[in-house]
Amino acid sequence: MQALALLVALLSVLLPQGLAAETATTCAGIVPMRRRREVISISDFGGVGDGKTLNTWAFHKAIYRIQHVRRRGGTLLYIPAGIWLTGSFNLTSHMTLYLARGAVIKATQDVWNWPLVDPLPSYGRGREFPGNRYASFIQANGIRDVIITGENGTIDGQGEIWWNLWKQKRLLHTRPHLLELMNSRDILVSNAVFLNSPFWNIHPVYCSNVVIKLVTVLAPYDSPNTDGVDPDSSSNVCIEDSFISTGDDLVAVKSGWDEYGISYGRPSYGITIRRLTGTTPFSGFAIGSETSGGVENVLVDNINLYNVGTGIHIKTNIGRGGYIRNITISDITMNTVSKAIQIASDVGEHPDENFNPNAIPMVDGITIKNVWGMEVEQPGSIEGIKNSPFTNICLFNVKLWGVGASLWKCTDVSGGALGVNPWPCPQLTSSYATSSC
Repeated sequence: MQALALLVALLSVLLPQGLAAETATTCAGIVPMRRRREVISISDFGGVGDGKTLNTWAFHKAIYRIQHVRRRGGTLLYIPAGIWLTGSFNLTSHMTLYLARGAVIKATQDVWNWPLVDPLPSYGRGREFPGNRYASFIQANGIRDVIITGENGTIDGQGEIWWNLWKQKRLLHTRPHLLELMNSRDILVSNAVFLNSPFWNIHPVYCSNVVIKLVTVLAPYDSPNTDGVDPDSSSNVCIEDSFISTGDDLVAVKSGWDEYGISYGRPSYGITIRRLTGTTPFSGFAIGSETSGGVENVLVDNINLYNVGTGIHIKTNIGRGGYIRNITISDITMNTVSKAIQIASDVGEHPDENFNPNAIPMVDGITIKNVWGMEVEQPGSIEGIKNSPFTNICLFNVKLWGVGASLWKCTDVSGGALGVNPWPCPQLTSSYATSSC
């Protein structure tokens, strides 16, 4: 029976994922699914999937073996059905972490013995507290050719204990992400459920060639800072065909925090986000507010949002520096939204008092088109920076219904608008402004 299950695992990573995936426009080809020539099971290393036995050592032994034996073509680590309780562990190159149907990799709740790691250099400190931060539940640094996939098994961060400690102000370090990939390339994450992350769910940082598709990301509506997917100082990232329901931004593109991000100087670019559905009290799609390394060449297309705080939120702040440019957002459907569109220059705190108040962010070339919103409370606001206005902000065919007497709010912005309801602010409606788009 075990051999049959392993055979199913191998076949499933080779077979197409349905006709939709074959025929729809996709960016996922940058990281193809790979066949591994060797398959091992976590059970072979003493793992017990009873939901009680701690399997941290079993995961460490299995991945150590993959790393040091280095089979040609890589190795698939098979996680059978069951609840596999474990502490934090690291992935390695040339491996596939395969979760069978009914498999749950569940984080231990022993938070007081959770390992610490250095802060990210582009943040200079933990995102919530100075100094070190808690290690991500599943993490990797400096690896390549890694796949996380399977039959929609679950990676469960058991985040509630972390959320409660944070609310009670009992933590001294920044909470762990569910999955963080650092300085890595050729990463594919698909056909898995990410559940109840303590902090951000999926965080590729300093990475290139990353595909995240056919995933489900879930956390309660009131869970703090449980962003869905946050590409950070990364390039050639493809996020497609997924469902995200969390307590914070569904997708947020980032690139470092104030003076640390400026110094590190690694932008996010070449990012495509397509065919997502989701709900959150915060933003459906966001850029920022940590954008000090720069964000450019982002395409967002075919997004379905419901019960969200802000549909589209591009956010930065004085002291961030960096740039946000060449962003195209199209074919967005929103239903029951507090604010449809917000482009803001006053969002987010600073890491410390050493930020440079003269580091002014540049926002230029934002195109938002083909947006349909129902039950929208406020159409939106576009508020640039005095003496450094946001430029080439272009709205086309943006139809928002249910706003009543609410009006657009715009300051320090230039661009154009065509086919926008309700009628946009005058800064975007002159004939010169429209021609500039």
